[in-house]
Amino acid sequence: MSVTPVKVLVIDDEPPIRRLLRMGLTTQGYEILEAPNGKVGIELLAENPALIILDLGLPDIQGHDLLRTIRSRNDSVPIVVLSSRGDEAGKVQALDLGADDYLTKPFGMDELLARMRAALRHQLQVHGERPVFRSGDMSIDLVRRLVKVGDRDVKLSPKEYELLRVLVQHAGKVLTHRFLLNALWDELTDAQYLRVYVRQLRQKLETDPERPQLILTETGIGYRLRAGE
Repeated sequence: MSVTPVKVLVIDDEPPIRRLLRMGLTTQGYEILEAPNGKVGIELLAENPALIILDLGLPDIQGHDLLRTIRSRNDSVPIVVLSSRGDEAGKVQALDLGADDYLTKPFGMDELLARMRAALRHQLQVHGERPVFRSGDMSIDLVRRLVKVGDRDVKLSPKEYELLRVLVQHAGKVLTHRFLLNALWDELTDAQYLRVYVRQLRQKLETDPERPQLILTETGIGYRLRAGE
């Protein structure tokens, strides 16, 4: 029985990038739809891609405007954006507009494939949390609210658990400071509060809190929980 390939829409105006993605992704079994600009990208949404790779620097439509358009038509399709080096503000805005992840050009194919898998996994989990989440030595029972590292029970404060739960719900996906602040506090806008709780979680969950392997920092943007097993 043949397996239907996962359809990926690539919206990028650079032929070398599209060629790289076409070669790299087709060898992994993906079906590629190519759009050299935003207009064609919008037209190809009718093909119902399972994932979109979107370059923010398009010639006809500003990348963030196109992202808004895509999200207005499909609020769940995973979107991985491509951006130039050092454009932290653009990455944050894209994530706040509904992108699932980002990569900075130039990027490695292995890293792209890992981000795509994480985004697709997260999309499948959106409508039903797994009762137990595992990543490395950490396990979280989301029904009984039990957290363990190896065989050791970990006691968390209500706010620490709330932060960890949000990270688990979006495991593998980078979450901006603004997203996490809005999810955890009604009116706080100072990311320093967030840093305090992230530091406390790392002290309780990480083997080496100074070199975290579970709760990862995305410099200038936010945090990412390492994808589960």
